[in-house]
Amino acid sequence: MEREGPPLNDLCSVCHGNFHIPCQANCSHWFCANCIMLVWNHGSAIQPCKCPLCRRPITLLVPTEQDSASHRQEPEVAHVLSQIQTYNRFFGARSSGPLQRMLDLPFLLRRLAREFLDPQRSLPLVIRARVYIAMIISAIYVFSPIDIIPEGIWGVVGLLDDLLIMLIFFLHVAALYRSVLYRRHGGS
Repeated sequence: MEREGPPLNDLCSVCHGNFHIPCQANCSHWFCANCIMLVWNHGSAIQPCKCPLCRRPITLLVPTEQDSASHRQEPEVAHVLSQIQTYNRFFGARSSGPLQRMLDLPFLLRRLAREFLDPQRSLPLVIRARVYIAMIISAIYVFSPIDIIPEGIWGVVGLLDDLLIMLIFFLHVAALYRSVLYRRHGGS
């Protein structure tokens, strides 16, 4: 199972030092929480900052659970984590466009898979139930002989509806998990 946290021997791309309160952005890059907040504070306060590495808008920041929980009593850490929550409240619930959702899909699905496999973490029952129901309905459609575009007539082109259903399933699951992360790290 993949560990939560930045890759070993990696450094923050902003301060070029070891991570202090590591945060993962929705583009999958890791930063020190304080460093990425400095990047945001340096730019426009009404727009999400762009990732210093890939230039994608950062609409969600997820601090590591173990680091933030173990140091939460320290005033500096509590302040930075409250800034992360404020940032996520401003930008985490925003409706992002379809392109942004597609770009966030690998990040969200990788984190969700890690959370499903970790016995010490638990997703809300409602979210788990919705994921399972969506998975079952998608599987029934994909494996059933009933298709919007039949493969028997259209050949390979007939697989497009199955691929579209699977894409919709993954986008639905990613949106559900994004809402969990937003509630966990953004408030409300």
